[in-house]
Amino acid sequence: MTKMSHACRVALPTVLAALLCALGLATGVSLARAATQSVLYASPTGSGSACTITAPCSLTGARTQVEALAPDMTSDITVYLRGGTYRLASTFQLGVADSGENGYTVDYEAYPGERPVISGATQVTGWSLYSSSLGIYRASVPAGTESSQLFVNGTRAVRARSASNPSGFTLSGSSFVTSDSSYLSYTNVSDIQIVDDNDWKQLRCPLTSITKTSSGGSSLNVNPTCFSENNTDVPDVGFPFNGNGLPVLNAISWIENAYQLLTKPGQFYLDSAADYLYYIPLPGQNMATADVELPVLQDLVDLSGTPGHLTPVNDTSSGITYTGSWTYYSGRTYGDFGNDVHATTVNGASASYTFTGTGIEVLSEKNDDEGNIGVYIDGSLYETVSADASQRLAQQAVVAISGLSQGTHTIELVKESGTYLLLDALVVIPTPIQPVHNITFSGITFAYSTWTTPDTEGYLDNQSGILWDPATDLPVKTPAAVQVHRGDDINFTGDVIEHTGDAGIDFADGTQNSAITGDWITDTSSSGVELGEADDYYQAIAALMTTGDTVTDSTITDVGEDYHDGVGIWAGYTRDAVISQNDVGYASYGGISMGWGWGWQSPCSMQAAQGLSTCRQGTDYAGGNQITGNDIHNVMQYLLDGGAIYANGGQDGGNASMTSVISGNVAAEAGATATMIYPDEGSSYWDITDNVLRFGGASWIGMWTPTVNNITVDDNYSDNSSYYDNGTDTTLTQATIVTDGAWPAAAQAIIAAAGPSEQYTPVSGLIDDDDLGIQYTGSWQAYINRGLGDLDNGVHATTVNGASASYTFTGTGIAVISEKYLDQGNMEVYLDGVDKGAYSAYSATREVQQVIYSVSGLAAGTHTLKIVKDSGNYLLLDGLDVTRTLNDTDAAISYTGSWEYYSGRGFGDYDNDVHATTVNGNSVTVTFYGSAISFYTETYSDEGDIGVSLDGVSQGTVDAYAATRSAQQVLYSVSGLTPGLHTLTLIKDSGAYMLVDRFDVS
Repeated sequence: MTKMSHACRVALPTVLAALLCALGLATGVSLARAATQSVLYASPTGSGSACTITAPCSLTGARTQVEALAPDMTSDITVYLRGGTYRLASTFQLGVADSGENGYTVDYEAYPGERPVISGATQVTGWSLYSSSLGIYRASVPAGTESSQLFVNGTRAVRARSASNPSGFTLSGSSFVTSDSSYLSYTNVSDIQIVDDNDWKQLRCPLTSITKTSSGGSSLNVNPTCFSENNTDVPDVGFPFNGNGLPVLNAISWIENAYQLLTKPGQFYLDSAADYLYYIPLPGQNMATADVELPVLQDLVDLSGTPGHLTPVNDTSSGITYTGSWTYYSGRTYGDFGNDVHATTVNGASASYTFTGTGIEVLSEKNDDEGNIGVYIDGSLYETVSADASQRLAQQAVVAISGLSQGTHTIELVKESGTYLLLDALVVIPTPIQPVHNITFSGITFAYSTWTTPDTEGYLDNQSGILWDPATDLPVKTPAAVQVHRGDDINFTGDVIEHTGDAGIDFADGTQNSAITGDWITDTSSSGVELGEADDYYQAIAALMTTGDTVTDSTITDVGEDYHDGVGIWAGYTRDAVISQNDVGYASYGGISMGWGWGWQSPCSMQAAQGLSTCRQGTDYAGGNQITGNDIHNVMQYLLDGGAIYANGGQDGGNASMTSVISGNVAAEAGATATMIYPDEGSSYWDITDNVLRFGGASWIGMWTPTVNNITVDDNYSDNSSYYDNGTDTTLTQATIVTDGAWPAAAQAIIAAAGPSEQYTPVSGLIDDDDLGIQYTGSWQAYINRGLGDLDNGVHATTVNGASASYTFTGTGIAVISEKYLDQGNMEVYLDGVDKGAYSAYSATREVQQVIYSVSGLAAGTHTLKIVKDSGNYLLLDGLDVTRTLNDTDAAISYTGSWEYYSGRGFGDYDNDVHATTVNGNSVTVTFYGSAISFYTETYSDEGDIGVSLDGVSQGTVDAYAATRSAQQVLYSVSGLTPGLHTLTLIKDSGAYMLVDRFDVS
């Protein structure tokens, strides 16, 4: 008998094993650290201050104890969150005082086998049938409740809306006019929104009134301020804030948020004035038992250091004193902040500013007609700096001072030489640079947030979830349910962020050395992940830059559900960021977007070649970033002019030659207008190599304009030969063009390696048609966002007889999911090379997600299914439903505590091996995506009870005792779960041994 220790074998989607391994509760791990570990406990019902396992406290109580313990930390502090829903009355806020100290970390972790959910929702009950003809149910909500989202049994409801692209409207001034008089009956008119998906933007505005036209029709009168900001006076600042083109709100994609629009199952309407919520159930939903979650909180968790967001003070501020001869220049066209500067030609002339803070940055212009500047702090010479440069560069931080004592200071700038001294703007650092730091969240679910600002102010889109602040004409990000501002060493590992009314998670305001690892981020109204800022391009103080962050091994799907400009991962100005091995899919707009600024860093000669009449040129600190090994699929579902991987602006670190990399990614199934890899205006200093681009897009790469520069593109693979190379100093080698799915070995290796590592990937029994494991041979196309009810809203299809799709799996059964329709015929099915006959997909009416072929009861092991088009116009593949077998050695299985591995036992174990433990309390966890799971083990006289927990809820115990030994026995099985993410945990309760042999998931 062979034995091997598996004391700390970890699968991080569940992170439970990692938690206890970190505590030293495993064979071969020193217990010295565990002995000094500070452990606190919180529960949804906790109220005490002791924070013990028998008297758990609330989240805020735990935070209070952490603050008391942190200054004298001699070990990590672990706060175990017991299972259940933590309904927040306000944002859970952590600051510098809540940070880990002395090199130790504060860990907020799920208690082993339990599922804590931090929620911003109120649960709505007391439903009654309100309209039998429409099937509308109604429930009361607390007075003044405001929300823009609703979730029923974990499914996002759609706010009541019209049909898409309603006809008959014309734009007249700021009103949309129609001959249809029915709109005159609409109530709560100021709550109604006009939504326009236009090119790469989604634009929204509320109405002020609906009035009768002279001809008896309806005039939908848009809020004039919002209409101006979205149509007649859209900010067009130019580089580095926006680029070429300016879509405006000039049409109606749909009308939203009126009771009169509540007509379809799955729709809701919240009447905040009358305190009622209305909903039409989906088939199968019982409102007497449904879990109805109405989000009422915008920010669930906020970790904030100091300073917060920094915004420049323009040179026109009344607090600036100019001494000597100065001239004010406005509308210069060189890229000044606010398009203006103050300038002097007189040596000795000065500008002074009194501020409260710990530092200041001075933005000026660099040029060959400028010289030295004396910098005085509180009357003493601090330094002399030079603004001399060989070319004109705007908004340069010629002075960057930090670390002053907290208090009131005066900076004075004195011209010493050169023809000019310019003052463009000042950036005050109001507080010490003190990040919130050394905090980890593990195994926790963050769910149910809302964002109501668009309801009252509209949605003033710039691009990719970056909006315009109408007060400043500066970019501002959509908020996120989980936010980190000015963080350092903040880590989210194995968490779930879902069902948000805004973005998922945001590493903002110079957050550094922080990580999102093995997380599941899904069903977000805006982007999934936001990293960095869109307006700190000028930053010259390293401690205030966004640097060293990672987003790895995470699954980020179904983003931009409400705001269609949302992307999977958005990164602005970042340095040394790593975005790698993620699954990014089902995005309304782009997959991964990195960089900002457009042609800001491109020389004036390139800007002129693009056809720009003026040159706005400066620098930014972005560079050294990596986008590698990601699986990006089903993107660009709604909007236009974007890409699976999108780049924007310069990547040389402000002339530091910090080339960034796009490598080893698979980008597939994108909208017909998409560019699979899209270096947009000003993109520069990228190496783009060894990527696979397939199944969609107008071109595999598009460098469309001369401001794109200094990019090397080689060793890529595509099934589309179209590309654009109109950049400057670019080197592009045409991709290896592949036909009929005949990918060469190098491309197959890239496909096999892309996406999250196995140990970070929840086991899935339901396989979508875009899964990288499916091999399509022959001529196939991907059709996304069909809107017909497909699995994940898309299919692959072929019109060529003989074209095939194959999939190799380890399991006991498989079903082929397709569409039935009159334009389809027979598919020939092969299993393990044996022809199983022809199966028809023909039907006189369209039927989606139909099982065309299925088999069960196969010997547990590896099998290959192949389908081949025989007849009909089309063969469609929508998905596969696999009964997947996981051996006890599978990387997706997480063992907590001390386990041993036994192989070659000869007792009939699956694959002739098991894992076993003798310690009560040790556990095993499987995170899976599907609707069913079965646990197989041995039953014998030396075994006992096993505790079962599903999604954090105890399912009681099962008994593994038997008088005689029997291998591969089903000890626990569950089916009929809502398809989605689930976690099964088994805990040893009694007996000499607990054995794990295999799991079957479907």
